Amino acid sequence: MKKKICVYAISKNEIKFVERWYNSVKEADYVCVLDTGSDDGTFEKLKELGAIVEQKKYDFFRFDEARNDSMKLIPDDADICISVDLDEVFEGGWSKIVKEKWTGNVSRARYRYTWSFNPDGSEGVVFMADKMHKNKAFKWVNPVHEVLSPIEDKPYITIDLPELRLYHKADETKSRSSYLPLLELSVQEDPTNDRNMHYLGREYMFYGKYEKAIETLKKHLALHSATWKDERAASYRFIGYCYKKLGKFDEAEENFLKAILEADYVREPYYDLGEFYYDNERYLKSAVAFEEMLKIDSRYLNYMSAPKCWGKLPYDYLAYCYYKLGDYGKAIENTDKALSFGEDERLSGNKRYFESKLK
Repeated sequence: MKKKICVYAISKNEIKFVERWYNSVKEADYVCVLDTGSDDGTFEKLKELGAIVEQKKYDFFRFDEARNDSMKLIPDDADICISVDLDEVFEGGWSKIVKEKWTGNVSRARYRYTWSFNPDGSEGVVFMADKMHKNKAFKWVNPVHEVLSPIEDKPYITIDLPELRLYHKADETKSRSSYLPLLELSVQEDPTNDRNMHYLGREYMFYGKYEKAIETLKKHLALHSATWKDERAASYRFIGYCYKKLGKFDEAEENFLKAILEADYVREPYYDLGEFYYDNERYLKSAVAFEEMLKIDSRYLNYMSAPKCWGKLPYDYLAYCYYKLGDYGKAIENTDKALSFGEDERLSGNKRYFESKLK
Protein backbone atom coordinates (compact mmCIF):
# COMPACT_ATOMS: atom_id res chain seq x y z
CA MET A 1 0.00 0.00 0.00
CA LYS A 2 1.30 3.43 -0.91
CA LYS A 3 2.24 5.47 2.17
CA LYS A 4 1.00 9.05 2.45
CA ILE A 5 2.98 11.85 4.07
CA CYS A 6 1.60 14.98 5.73
CA VAL A 7 3.73 18.00 6.62
CA TYR A 8 2.07 20.11 9.31
CA ALA A 9 3.01 23.39 10.97
CA ILE A 10 1.92 26.39 13.00
CA SER A 11 2.50 29.91 11.72
CA LYS A 12 2.21 33.57 12.64
CA ASN A 13 3.38 36.43 10.41
CA GLU A 14 5.74 34.32 8.29
CA ILE A 15 5.01 35.90 4.90
CA LYS A 16 8.71 36.24 4.06
CA PHE A 17 9.13 32.45 4.35
CA VAL A 18 5.84 31.05 3.06
CA GLU A 19 6.70 30.45 -0.59
CA ARG A 20 10.19 29.08 0.09
CA TRP A 21 8.79 26.76 2.76
CA TYR A 22 5.89 25.52 0.65
CA ASN A 23 8.13 24.75 -2.31
CA SER A 24 10.34 22.59 -0.06
CA VAL A 25 7.48 20.62 1.56
CA LYS A 26 5.09 20.22 -1.37
CA GLU A 27 6.54 16.77 -2.11
CA ALA A 28 4.23 15.64 0.72
CA ASP A 29 0.77 14.29 -0.07
CA TYR A 30 -0.75 16.84 2.30
CA VAL A 31 0.43 20.18 3.69
CA CYS A 32 -1.48 21.51 6.73
CA VAL A 33 -0.96 24.73 8.65
CA LEU A 34 -2.67 26.19 11.71
CA ASP A 35 -2.19 29.95 11.60
CA THR A 36 -2.27 31.52 15.07
CA GLY A 37 -3.20 35.07 14.09
CA SER A 38 -1.16 36.38 11.18
CA ASP A 39 -1.96 39.87 9.90
CA ASP A 40 0.74 40.06 7.21
CA GLY A 41 -0.86 37.88 4.53
CA THR A 42 0.63 34.55 5.68
CA PHE A 43 -2.77 32.88 6.08
CA GLU A 44 -4.02 34.05 2.67
CA LYS A 45 -0.78 33.07 0.88
CA LEU A 46 -0.87 29.56 2.32
CA LYS A 47 -4.42 29.09 1.05
CA GLU A 48 -3.43 30.41 -2.36
CA LEU A 49 -0.55 27.93 -2.59
CA GLY A 50 -2.83 25.01 -1.80
CA ALA A 51 -2.19 24.20 1.86
CA ILE A 52 -4.95 22.98 4.14
CA VAL A 53 -5.03 25.98 6.46
CA GLU A 54 -7.16 27.21 9.33
CA GLN A 55 -6.75 30.07 11.75
CA LYS A 56 -7.05 30.04 15.53
CA LYS A 57 -6.09 32.81 17.94
CA TYR A 58 -5.10 32.09 21.53
CA ASP A 59 -5.69 34.19 24.64
CA PHE A 60 -2.62 32.50 26.14
CA PHE A 61 -0.25 30.85 23.69
CA ARG A 62 1.68 27.69 24.42
CA PHE A 63 3.46 25.70 21.75
CA ASP A 64 2.21 22.24 22.73
CA GLU A 65 -1.44 23.29 22.56
CA ALA A 66 -0.99 24.97 19.17
CA ARG A 67 0.88 22.00 17.70
CA ASN A 68 -1.74 19.56 18.99
CA ASP A 69 -4.42 21.74 17.40
CA SER A 70 -2.45 21.75 14.13
CA MET A 71 -2.48 17.94 14.18
CA LYS A 72 -6.28 18.02 14.00
CA LEU A 73 -5.92 19.24 10.40
CA ILE A 74 -4.03 16.09 9.35
CA PRO A 75 -6.21 13.85 7.12
CA ASP A 76 -7.07 10.44 8.55
CA ASP A 77 -5.44 8.56 5.68
CA ALA A 78 -2.03 10.16 6.22
CA ASP A 79 0.46 7.56 7.47
CA ILE A 80 3.55 9.63 8.25
CA CYS A 81 3.48 13.12 9.78
CA ILE A 82 6.31 15.66 9.95
CA SER A 83 6.23 18.92 11.89
CA VAL A 84 8.19 21.49 9.87
CA ASP A 85 8.31 25.17 10.89
CA LEU A 86 8.03 27.83 8.20
CA ASP A 87 11.63 28.97 8.65
CA GLU A 88 12.86 25.45 7.82
CA VAL A 89 13.66 24.03 4.38
CA PHE A 90 13.99 20.42 3.21
CA GLU A 91 16.62 19.29 0.74
CA GLY A 92 14.90 18.07 -2.42
CA GLY A 93 13.94 14.42 -2.74
CA TRP A 94 13.21 14.01 0.96
CA SER A 95 9.78 12.38 0.53
CA LYS A 96 11.23 9.54 -1.57
CA ILE A 97 13.72 8.75 1.20
CA VAL A 98 10.94 8.63 3.79
CA LYS A 99 8.65 6.39 1.75
CA GLU A 100 11.48 3.98 0.91
CA LYS A 101 12.79 3.64 4.47
CA TRP A 102 9.56 3.78 6.47
CA THR A 103 8.33 0.20 6.95
CA GLY A 104 5.03 -0.86 8.45
CA ASN A 105 6.30 -1.27 12.02
CA VAL A 106 8.11 2.09 12.28
CA SER A 107 6.54 4.79 14.46
CA ARG A 108 9.14 7.55 14.45
CA ALA A 109 12.21 8.77 12.56
CA ARG A 110 15.22 10.99 13.18
CA TYR A 111 16.83 13.08 10.44
CA ARG A 112 19.78 15.44 10.01
CA TYR A 113 18.88 18.96 11.12
CA THR A 114 21.09 22.02 10.62
CA TRP A 115 19.85 24.42 13.30
CA SER A 116 22.30 27.25 12.59
CA PHE A 117 24.92 28.45 10.13
CA ASN A 118 28.28 30.14 10.68
CA PRO A 119 28.94 33.64 9.30
CA ASP A 120 30.80 32.12 6.33
CA GLY A 121 27.74 30.03 5.41
CA SER A 122 29.10 26.71 6.69
CA GLU A 123 27.02 24.56 9.02
CA GLY A 124 26.94 25.52 12.67
CA VAL A 125 24.90 23.49 15.15
CA VAL A 126 23.82 20.16 13.61
CA PHE A 127 21.92 17.34 15.30
CA MET A 128 19.41 14.57 14.64
CA ALA A 129 15.86 15.93 14.97
CA ASP A 130 12.86 13.70 15.61
CA LYS A 131 9.64 15.47 14.65
CA MET A 132 8.56 12.75 12.20
CA HIS A 133 6.01 10.26 13.49
CA LYS A 134 3.18 7.88 12.78
CA ASN A 135 -0.25 9.50 12.49
CA LYS A 136 -2.49 9.45 15.60
CA ALA A 137 0.25 7.87 17.73
CA PHE A 138 1.81 10.93 19.41
CA LYS A 139 0.94 14.22 21.08
CA TRP A 140 2.95 17.32 21.91
CA VAL A 141 3.83 18.15 25.54
CA ASN A 142 5.51 21.14 27.28
CA PRO A 143 4.51 24.81 26.85
CA VAL A 144 7.82 25.55 25.09
CA HIS A 145 10.69 23.35 23.84
CA GLU A 146 7.81 21.01 23.22
CA VAL A 147 8.44 17.35 22.41
CA LEU A 148 6.46 14.45 21.03
CA SER A 149 5.15 11.93 23.53
CA PRO A 150 3.52 8.58 22.62
CA ILE A 151 -0.21 8.39 23.28
CA GLU A 152 0.10 4.76 24.37
CA ASP A 153 2.68 3.73 26.93
CA LYS A 154 4.40 0.95 24.99
CA PRO A 155 7.69 0.47 23.10
CA TYR A 156 7.96 1.68 19.50
CA ILE A 157 10.52 1.58 16.70
CA THR A 158 12.52 4.67 15.65
CA ILE A 159 14.74 4.75 12.56
CA ASP A 160 17.58 7.12 11.60
CA LEU A 161 17.56 8.86 8.22
CA PRO A 162 20.86 10.83 8.15
CA GLU A 163 20.53 11.26 4.38
CA LEU A 164 17.36 13.30 4.90
CA ARG A 165 18.33 16.93 5.57
CA LEU A 166 16.34 19.81 6.98
CA TYR A 167 17.81 23.32 7.27
CA HIS A 168 16.77 25.98 9.76
CA LYS A 169 17.02 29.46 8.22
CA ALA A 170 15.80 31.56 11.10
CA ASP A 171 14.44 35.08 11.24
CA GLU A 172 16.94 36.66 13.63
CA THR A 173 14.63 39.65 14.20
CA LYS A 174 11.96 37.49 15.83
CA SER A 175 11.69 37.85 19.60
CA ARG A 176 12.08 34.85 21.90
CA SER A 177 10.86 36.82 24.94
CA SER A 178 8.01 34.37 25.52
CA TYR A 179 10.43 31.48 26.11
CA LEU A 180 11.43 32.36 29.68
CA PRO A 181 7.89 32.61 31.16
CA LEU A 182 6.83 29.50 29.24
CA LEU A 183 9.85 27.57 30.55
CA GLU A 184 9.04 28.72 34.07
CA LEU A 185 5.49 27.47 33.52
CA SER A 186 6.76 24.17 32.17
CA VAL A 187 8.92 23.52 35.23
CA GLN A 188 6.10 24.65 37.51
CA GLU A 189 3.77 22.13 35.83
CA ASP A 190 6.34 19.33 36.03
CA PRO A 191 9.33 19.90 38.36
CA THR A 192 10.71 16.48 37.35
CA ASN A 193 11.06 17.43 33.66
CA ASP A 194 14.85 17.27 33.41
CA ARG A 195 15.08 18.63 29.85
CA ASN A 196 13.11 21.77 30.54
CA MET A 197 14.82 22.29 33.92
CA HIS A 198 18.09 22.37 31.96
CA TYR A 199 16.59 24.70 29.34
CA LEU A 200 15.27 27.03 32.07
CA GLY A 201 18.69 27.25 33.69
CA ARG A 202 20.24 27.98 30.31
CA GLU A 203 17.63 30.66 29.63
CA TYR A 204 18.39 32.38 32.95
CA MET A 205 22.05 32.35 31.89
CA PHE A 206 21.17 33.97 28.55
CA TYR A 207 19.35 36.73 30.45
CA GLY A 208 22.30 37.31 32.79
CA LYS A 209 20.41 35.96 35.80
CA TYR A 210 23.46 34.03 36.91
CA GLU A 211 22.47 33.16 40.50
CA LYS A 212 19.08 31.81 39.33
CA ALA A 213 20.79 29.94 36.51
CA ILE A 214 23.19 28.23 38.91
CA GLU A 215 20.35 27.28 41.28
CA THR A 216 18.22 25.89 38.44
CA LEU A 217 21.03 23.99 36.73
CA LYS A 218 21.96 22.37 40.05
CA LYS A 219 18.33 21.27 40.35
CA HIS A 220 18.64 19.70 36.90
CA LEU A 221 21.74 17.77 37.93
CA ALA A 222 19.99 16.52 41.09
CA LEU A 223 17.03 15.01 39.21
CA HIS A 224 17.01 11.19 39.04
CA SER A 225 15.89 11.40 35.41
CA ALA A 226 18.84 13.63 34.40
CA THR A 227 21.03 10.79 33.15
CA TRP A 228 22.11 12.01 29.69
CA LYS A 229 25.81 12.71 30.15
CA ASP A 230 26.04 15.23 27.31
CA GLU A 231 23.31 17.39 28.85
CA ARG A 232 24.67 16.99 32.38
CA ALA A 233 28.06 18.17 31.12
CA ALA A 234 26.36 21.18 29.54
CA SER A 235 24.75 22.06 32.89
CA TYR A 236 28.16 21.95 34.59
CA ARG A 237 29.60 24.09 31.78
CA PHE A 238 26.85 26.68 32.15
CA ILE A 239 27.29 26.73 35.94
CA GLY A 240 31.00 27.30 35.37
CA TYR A 241 30.26 30.15 32.96
CA CYS A 242 27.88 31.77 35.46
CA TYR A 243 30.43 31.55 38.27
CA LYS A 244 33.03 33.07 35.94
CA LYS A 245 30.72 36.00 35.20
CA LEU A 246 30.19 36.43 38.97
CA GLY A 247 33.95 36.51 39.54
CA LYS A 248 33.97 33.25 41.50
CA PHE A 249 36.85 31.65 39.65
CA ASP A 250 37.52 28.66 41.92
CA GLU A 251 33.89 27.55 41.58
CA ALA A 252 34.03 28.17 37.83
CA GLU A 253 37.13 26.00 37.40
CA GLU A 254 35.62 23.24 39.55
CA ASN A 255 32.49 23.05 37.39
CA PHE A 256 34.38 23.14 34.09
CA LEU A 257 36.41 20.17 35.36
CA LYS A 258 33.22 18.39 36.46
CA ALA A 259 31.87 18.86 32.93
CA ILE A 260 34.90 16.98 31.56
CA LEU A 261 34.47 14.18 34.09
CA GLU A 262 30.82 13.89 33.06
CA ALA A 263 31.47 13.70 29.29
CA ASP A 264 35.15 13.43 28.40
CA TYR A 265 34.30 12.33 24.86
CA VAL A 266 32.95 15.69 23.63
CA ARG A 267 35.00 18.79 22.89
CA GLU A 268 32.87 21.49 24.55
CA PRO A 269 33.97 21.03 28.20
CA TYR A 270 37.65 21.10 27.24
CA TYR A 271 37.08 24.22 25.15
CA ASP A 272 35.39 26.05 28.01
CA LEU A 273 38.15 25.05 30.43
CA GLY A 274 40.85 26.10 27.95
CA GLU A 275 39.17 29.45 27.40
CA PHE A 276 38.80 29.93 31.17
CA TYR A 277 42.51 29.34 31.74
CA TYR A 278 43.38 31.57 28.79
CA ASP A 279 41.27 34.44 30.16
CA ASN A 280 43.11 34.06 33.47
CA GLU A 281 46.53 34.02 31.73
CA ARG A 282 47.25 30.45 32.81
CA TYR A 283 48.66 29.59 29.42
CA LEU A 284 50.20 26.20 30.16
CA LYS A 285 46.93 24.83 31.54
CA SER A 286 45.03 26.42 28.67
CA ALA A 287 47.31 24.72 26.12
CA VAL A 288 46.87 21.35 27.83
CA ALA A 289 43.07 21.70 27.78
CA PHE A 290 42.97 22.61 24.07
CA GLU A 291 45.44 19.88 23.12
CA GLU A 292 43.27 17.32 24.94
CA MET A 293 40.20 18.68 23.17
CA LEU A 294 41.78 18.27 19.74
CA LYS A 295 42.36 14.55 20.39
CA ILE A 296 38.59 14.12 20.04
CA ASP A 297 37.92 13.73 16.32
CA SER A 298 34.28 12.55 16.30
CA ARG A 299 31.58 15.21 16.48
CA TYR A 300 28.39 14.12 18.21
CA LEU A 301 25.28 15.37 16.43
CA ASN A 302 23.34 16.81 19.35
CA TYR A 303 21.97 20.27 20.01
CA MET A 304 24.84 21.08 22.41
CA SER A 305 27.57 20.63 19.80
CA ALA A 306 29.32 24.02 19.53
CA PRO A 307 30.68 24.98 16.08
CA LYS A 308 33.50 27.00 17.69
CA CYS A 309 35.05 23.73 18.86
CA TRP A 310 35.46 22.57 15.27
CA GLY A 311 36.80 25.73 13.64
CA LYS A 312 39.92 27.86 13.83
CA LEU A 313 39.50 29.24 17.36
CA PRO A 314 41.10 26.34 19.29
CA TYR A 315 44.24 26.65 17.12
CA ASP A 316 44.18 30.43 17.51
CA TYR A 317 44.12 30.06 21.30
CA LEU A 318 46.86 27.44 21.20
CA ALA A 319 49.09 29.60 19.03
CA TYR A 320 48.98 32.45 21.52
CA CYS A 321 49.46 30.09 24.48
CA TYR A 322 52.59 28.64 22.90
CA TYR A 323 53.85 32.13 22.07
CA LYS A 324 53.46 33.14 25.73
CA LEU A 325 55.23 29.91 26.73
CA GLY A 326 58.11 30.71 24.38
CA ASP A 327 57.49 27.86 21.95
CA TYR A 328 57.39 29.88 18.71
CA GLY A 329 57.53 26.80 16.49
CA LYS A 330 54.28 25.47 17.91
CA ALA A 331 52.80 28.97 17.79
CA ILE A 332 53.49 29.04 14.03
CA GLU A 333 52.24 25.48 13.55
CA ASN A 334 48.91 26.23 15.21
CA THR A 335 48.53 29.53 13.39
CA ASP A 336 48.92 27.63 10.10
CA LYS A 337 46.17 25.24 11.21
CA ALA A 338 43.93 28.18 12.07
CA LEU A 339 44.64 29.74 8.66
CA SER A 340 43.64 26.49 6.94
CA PHE A 341 40.03 27.47 7.68
CA GLY A 342 40.37 30.62 5.57
CA GLU A 343 42.31 33.82 5.06
CA ASP A 344 42.60 36.06 8.12
CA GLU A 345 44.78 39.15 8.16
CA ARG A 346 45.15 39.17 11.94
CA LEU A 347 46.31 35.55 11.98
CA SER A 348 48.70 36.20 9.08
CA GLY A 349 50.14 39.13 11.03
CA ASN A 350 50.52 36.92 14.09
CA LYS A 351 52.37 34.33 12.02
CA ARG A 352 54.83 36.93 10.70
CA TYR A 353 55.47 38.11 14.25
CA PHE A 354 56.01 34.57 15.58
CA GLU A 355 58.40 33.89 12.68
CA SER A 356 60.38 37.01 13.59
CA LYS A 357 60.66 35.79 17.19
CA LEU A 358 61.83 32.37 16.01
CA LYS A 359 64.61 33.99 14.00
